[in-house]
Amino acid sequence: MNDLPKLALSVRQPWAFALAHQWKPVENRSWKSANPGLKFRGDFAIHASTGMTRDEYEDCADLCLSLGFRCPPPAELERGGIVGVGTIVDIVSEFDSPWFFGPKGLIIANARPVEFIPVAGQLGFFDWKRLVPFAKHGKPILPAKWMLPAASKPATARPVKSAPQTTDTQGSLL
Repeated sequence: MNDLPKLALSVRQPWAFALAHQWKPVENRSWKSANPGLKFRGDFAIHASTGMTRDEYEDCADLCLSLGFRCPPPAELERGGIVGVGTIVDIVSEFDSPWFFGPKGLIIANARPVEFIPVAGQLGFFDWKRLVPFAKHGKPILPAKWMLPAASKPATARPVKSAPQTTDTQGSLL
């Protein structure tokens, strides 16, 4: 933990996974020109936000698949902590990549995954190490119902047909 960068940036899953695994070379931001984050260059920790919607997952998984990458199932994506590190080498308004949506793009190099460290996130760049003592260690973010694999339905037992029973005139079985 001590050798990881002090500053982190929260990214929603599965985009954080794609960044940490060097699939995604750019992190898109809608920051205004006056945002101090647009001046930052250097090493940073990739923080996976706690939230992830089905639409976010499907959009990223579809893009990954179209580019030759297979996104992990949603329940397997760690959320609410540090998942990787990388280096911001430039900030651009245009970038020739299917990963760039703009309007600003943080160009990421040397990304790699790290062992998950649970910690709360914040907006913009933040000092994640000061938040670690307050993290909910041992309490992972549980996947939402939609993130879980579809349970296979058990086979429905069909009633066994028995032979018709006959009775005498007093109702006793013959």
